[in-house]
Amino acid sequence: MEPYELTLAEASAALEQGHLSPVELTDSVLARIEAVDPEVNAYVTVVAEAARVQAAEAAREILSGRRRGPLHGIPMALKDLIDTAGVATTSSSAVRAGRVPARDSAVAARLKGAGAVLVGKAHTHEFAYGLTTPQTRNPWNLDHVPGGSSGGSAAAVAAGAVTFALGTDTGGSIRVPAALTGVVGLKPTYGLVPGQGIASLSWSLDHVGPLTRTVRDAGLVLDALVGHHPGDPAGLDRRYEAHVSRGDAVLEGVRVGVPVNHYFDHVDPQVEAAVRKALQGLADLGARLVDVEIPMSAYIQATQWGLMVPEATSYHEQHLHTTPELYGPDVRVLLEAGALVPATDYLRAQRTRTLMREAWNGLLREVDVIAAPTVPATAARAGQESFRWADGTVESVSDAYVRLAAPANITGLPALSVPAGFDTAGLPMGLQLMGRPLDEATVLRVGEAYELLRGPAPLAAVTPEANIQR
Repeated sequence: MEPYELTLAEASAALEQGHLSPVELTDSVLARIEAVDPEVNAYVTVVAEAARVQAAEAAREILSGRRRGPLHGIPMALKDLIDTAGVATTSSSAVRAGRVPARDSAVAARLKGAGAVLVGKAHTHEFAYGLTTPQTRNPWNLDHVPGGSSGGSAAAVAAGAVTFALGTDTGGSIRVPAALTGVVGLKPTYGLVPGQGIASLSWSLDHVGPLTRTVRDAGLVLDALVGHHPGDPAGLDRRYEAHVSRGDAVLEGVRVGVPVNHYFDHVDPQVEAAVRKALQGLADLGARLVDVEIPMSAYIQATQWGLMVPEATSYHEQHLHTTPELYGPDVRVLLEAGALVPATDYLRAQRTRTLMREAWNGLLREVDVIAAPTVPATAARAGQESFRWADGTVESVSDAYVRLAAPANITGLPALSVPAGFDTAGLPMGLQLMGRPLDEATVLRVGEAYELLRGPAPLAAVTPEANIQR
């Protein structure tokens, strides 16, 4: 096994025990980037030499007994929305071409403090305003999208081109690409991880979180990120219960809510079958399955778009007036549309969000987590505009991918996507787990138990002949 193939936990243990050095691990990851990224295009910027310098420093510290923790010496990638001092952060947009921040964002600083090694910045759908990340290719099938907007981060992890990455999630932008590329994606409780120094799409829906190979890895990264930051007005100053990996698959006493509406409407039969099989697996581990009705499901899409569109336009107002031609056409039309949303519609969406949050919190007093598909279909082909469902309904790719992810953004609840197998075309599918505010520990516990039952998700080989009929 090559070092780049190790999970974060495996690599961390090898570094701690002296079986592997940060330099060897970083060199292996950089060689993997060189081998696969010309095809996948997960990275907008690779900082190979700086990464080698950081890795050498981490090696010296570990050897001298100054190991900082489980992330020390571990290669990471950050979504290109996340400010990094001295490293270009462009939001994958011509609007910010050549922009080099002077200071790290809060999360970049925390990961640097934990000793993680930055190898590069991962592509995003321009300013995170989209669900496909069109410049990046899905490592399981290069003719398909990786999902968005954290598609570069997810594709890099899936291809073994980094050990872990950070993404952002406003309407599913961590969980969607995680599901479509076969990795783990965690959207924490709103405000748990600071968003200071990160380009915003929609301030009241934005979340920051990890993309990793395993659920345990996601918990390790989250532990390094949490905590109030004075520069983050939405940040929570609350105690966080760190996830402790149990190493077992026992779920006795855990109540798992199974939606009877919304989450299985207009879903590909193979995706539904995979999730139903996962639910039965949770029951076999001792969980009790409880049918639940998703509240206010008819208002989810209108509320998501009613909040996101005007907030995005407000953030981009100055550049939209001065340099509109620098935006891609798909993003520009959405930003221009946001200027036409009446304030009364935005306020109505805010009121609906309050009611929806209260209803979901009530639902989560009856169950511990809710389990459902992450997305209703596997990765669309590049350039594909819509899905056609069995009843003849046509739905845009973006609407389909947002539909099942948006409730957790509107309510701010923690949500996790874990790999749930492959369809007959060899494309990954995802199981989504949603829990109570600040109860990431339970969400991660259930996700880890399912992962132990099913086995670890493999890395994508990237070569087309190796990624078929999995």
